[in-house]
Amino acid sequence: MPRDSTDTRNRLLAEAERLFAARGIHQVTNREIIEAAGQRNVSALTYHFGSRDDLLGRILGRHGSPLDEERGRLAGDLDDVSATHDLVRALVEPYAGHVATQSGRDYLRIVDQLRGRLPDWRTGAARGDVHLQRLLELVVQRPVGMDAELREQRLLAMMMLLTAAVAERARLVDEGRPLVPEHDVFVANLTDMLVGIIHAPSAVVV
Repeated sequence: MPRDSTDTRNRLLAEAERLFAARGIHQVTNREIIEAAGQRNVSALTYHFGSRDDLLGRILGRHGSPLDEERGRLAGDLDDVSATHDLVRALVEPYAGHVATQSGRDYLRIVDQLRGRLPDWRTGAARGDVHLQRLLELVVQRPVGMDAELREQRLLAMMMLLTAAVAERARLVDEGRPLVPEHDVFVANLTDMLVGIIHAPSAVVV
């Protein structure tokens, strides 16, 4: 692909990511993205990406692939007998690490807008998130002996809190507000809370 075309794609991606994060995926128009990227051709976005869904998928993918590699590195040899805390930390640590960069924060704030897709988490492997898929498959088996539907509900609640809590931290950074607690304490505390969702005592009789 010619350099000019590659540069245009990169500018469109960067501006779409920034605008989606700041104003909302469904509030930003194609024209606004095109103009922010300095393009005059009203068909530039369609030409380079095909559709808004394809553009969004490209934004998610360019963060999601290295993120999943990091999950795999942290997950190591974790398996079905590993502590839930270790499994959850392998989910939290690389995800929360995206707060460190502007592009990463934009990604976190975009993902938070997509929480409605979390019930479809089992499609992760098809998207290439193989380590995420494996970790979630392990976590959804906890606690042993609980009804499968209840375990699924807890897993979804865990994922919703994870995406919301880290996106809120990203927002605070973008607004120049102080972060309390510091990063390592935030990650440790969030991990504890998420494990608590999974293993909280249940009074439900099924």
